[in-house]
Amino acid sequence: MIKIEHLKKEYPNITPLKDVSVEIHDGDVIAVIGPSGTGKSTLLRCMNLLEKPTAGRIWVNDTEITDRKCDISKVRQKMGMVFQSFNLFSHLTVIENIMLSPMDLLGKSKQEAYDEGMRLLRIVGLAEKALNYPDELSGGQKQRIAIARTLAMDPDVILLDEPTSALDPTMVGEVQAVIRTLAKTGKTMMIVTHEMQFARTIANRIFYMDEGGIYEDGTPEQIFEHPRRENTRRFIRKLKVLELTIASRDYDFLGMAGEIEAYCHKNQMAPKLANRIQLAFEESVQMILPRLEQPRLQAVCEYAEVSESAEWIIGYGGTRMDVTAAGDDLSLALLKGETESMDYAWQEGAAYPNQLSLKIRRP
Repeated sequence: MIKIEHLKKEYPNITPLKDVSVEIHDGDVIAVIGPSGTGKSTLLRCMNLLEKPTAGRIWVNDTEITDRKCDISKVRQKMGMVFQSFNLFSHLTVIENIMLSPMDLLGKSKQEAYDEGMRLLRIVGLAEKALNYPDELSGGQKQRIAIARTLAMDPDVILLDEPTSALDPTMVGEVQAVIRTLAKTGKTMMIVTHEMQFARTIANRIFYMDEGGIYEDGTPEQIFEHPRRENTRRFIRKLKVLELTIASRDYDFLGMAGEIEAYCHKNQMAPKLANRIQLAFEESVQMILPRLEQPRLQAVCEYAEVSESAEWIIGYGGTRMDVTAAGDDLSLALLKGETESMDYAWQEGAAYPNQLSLKIRRP
């Protein structure tokens, strides 16, 4: 088991990991996902002390590896890492690359290391490349060799840092197939990946990283089908979000219209959808704002790239006021023409308790 307590890693200009506490159980296969720059690779590198944590403690079984007295070289023998860039020795053959560490660090004989190396090459489907040099291999083949080299140390834990990100798309499948085979062996694995379908099918746990830590931890079904937290939901559904806040009746209408236009253009929306998004904002605000004693309104537009659909979620203050039932007739008629549905909800205690959801009609 791996236990992490209050892990922090900061650099001069950024702190990717602010406070990470988690337990990883034997046999877990964990996919680590999230936007770029949220500390996914940093977490893996801190776990085997390739990056020294700024603060916090890490245990591997009963050994605290962040203790200065710990022999980290021994810990790393049981915690293998597969990098994006393969890191093979170009002057050694494939089999020599695999034999090197078991002979130097585990004291295996040349014959033992060779026999085990050939067995691992057969597992990754590259036994016929044993006497080739890395420069003679494709990117996918190099990564499979790198995985075999990691396995030669018989680690209890395997860390894979975006193992397919440097590969041509045609080579990704062959590496993923090897990793899927490994995931069935019972070894503990953590895989940083941007391949969502791969993460969903291979892992029993998903870490979604954001805001300096593990923002959400759950099963693939939970994370991909029923995310509990807002940033997770937006990331999984590939939502592009625009937020506008109005705190005055004399708000900059033209400026906000320009923001909406730029948002639609940036996300390459169909012109008809962009027009409907603009019109829905204008009509709903003109319908709601005059009825508020204090002009407090927040409008959030969410555009889903996959389905090419958009929705406005407009929150406003004051007492309960369902504008879908008692709004301006002309504005309501225009909104109904541009939307698939209009739903109102009251959220007691929220900053904007009145919530109007407008699903924009797709072209």
